Amino acid sequence: MAELKCTPVPHDHKEFLAKARLRKGFTEAYDDLQFEYQLAGQMLEARSRAGLTQDAVAELMGATKSAISRLESANKHAPSLATLKRYAQAVGCELQVKLVPQKST
Repeated sequence: MAELKCTPVPHDHKEFLAKARLRKGFTEAYDDLQFEYQLAGQMLEARSRAGLTQDAVAELMGATKSAISRLESANKHAPSLATLKRYAQAVGCELQVKLVPQKST
């Protein structure tokens, strides 16, 4: 069987955002998901630091690759704390959750 070689597709996120923000409603929708995007970014960084694939994390968690893909995407999916703890453990991290007082305006 021949080895399949994949070439990563270059992505300039700043350029993407600049173009996307020109669309009506994009900025508000994007900003509403700020927390989810931050969490997804931290998860991807942690998995990368651990040198793991989604398949490997799924195996460590007893989950499917598609479940890990959903966890790592910034959408309206709201994983439980138990799931986030298992993910953190799988990628060699500790989950920390804290409540921060809102700034007065």
